[in-house]
Amino acid sequence: MNKFSSINIDLPLIHQGKVRDIYSLDHDHLLMITSDRISAFDVVFDDPIIDKGKVLTEVSNFWFEKTQPIVANHLSDLSLDNYLPNDQITAIADRYVIAKKLKPIAIEAIVRGYLIGSGWKDYQKDSSVCGIRLPENLQLAQKLPEPIFTPSTKAAVGDHDVNVSLKEAEEIVGKDLANQVADISLQVYKYAADYALERGIIIADTKFEFGLDENNNVVLMDEVLTPDSSRFWSLKDYQVGTSPTSFDKQIIRDYLETLDWNKQPPGPKLPEEIVQKTANKYKEIKAILCE
Repeated sequence: MNKFSSINIDLPLIHQGKVRDIYSLDHDHLLMITSDRISAFDVVFDDPIIDKGKVLTEVSNFWFEKTQPIVANHLSDLSLDNYLPNDQITAIADRYVIAKKLKPIAIEAIVRGYLIGSGWKDYQKDSSVCGIRLPENLQLAQKLPEPIFTPSTKAAVGDHDVNVSLKEAEEIVGKDLANQVADISLQVYKYAADYALERGIIIADTKFEFGLDENNNVVLMDEVLTPDSSRFWSLKDYQVGTSPTSFDKQIIRDYLETLDWNKQPPGPKLPEEIVQKTANKYKEIKAILCE
C-alpha cells in the first residue's frame, strides 16, 4: 500500500488518517485497514515502510486479547466474506480488523512511566507534568515513582495534541468518565509494562484511545501498545540521563533532524537505508513481544 492506497475497496470510505483507512461496513461495524504509511512531525511521507501495517495490526491484536480481562475492546468476530470479493480481502490480508462502531471519547489517554519527550520538557519548567507534581531532581529517562495519567486533547489532522491536566480532561468529557479512563489506562499500562519488562523491553509511555458502546461502557479502540502509539526501549541498553533508542520511527525523526527542512508538507524523500532500518525495528519489537 502506498501513501494513499494501492487497492480499491467497495465500501464507503469514512476517514483516511495518517496510517489507517476506515470504511463503513454496516450500521454497527467498521473496516479498519492499517497501511504502510509513515508520518513524522505530523507529516505523512511518500515512502512506505514495508509491512508496517501488518506489524501494527498483529501487535495491536495481541494486546487486545491480552488486556480483555481489564477492558473490552472494539474487535468483532464478523467475517469479511459477506462484504467484499475474495481479491479485495486477499489484498488487505493481515492488515485489517472489523471493529464495532463506538462513540469516541474526546481525549487521548496517555500514560507515562518514565520521564521523556514532552513530559521531560514540562518537568524541567516546574517539576510537574500535566499538573502532576513530581519529585525534584529527576533525570532524563528516569523511571517515575508511579506511572501517571497525562491526557491530551485530540487535535485535527496536521495540528498538535495539547497536554492537559486531569481536571481539564474532566471538563471535556465529565468527571466520572475521565477518571474511569484514567483508571483503565493505568491498569492496562501496568499490566503491559510488567509483561514487556520480562522480555527485556521497557514501555516508557503509551497512548490509548477509548470509545463508548451503545450501553455507555468504556471500550478500548483504534490501536494499542504498538510502536506507533508507544515508546519501547531495550532494557539492556537503558541508562538514566540519556535518551534511549526506541523501537519505532525514531530512526526517521533522527534522520529528518539532520536536514534543512521546515517540518511542513511535503516531506523529503526518505533514503532506502532509513526505510529498511525502520521496517526492521518494527519487526524486531513484534518478534520480542508477540512470541
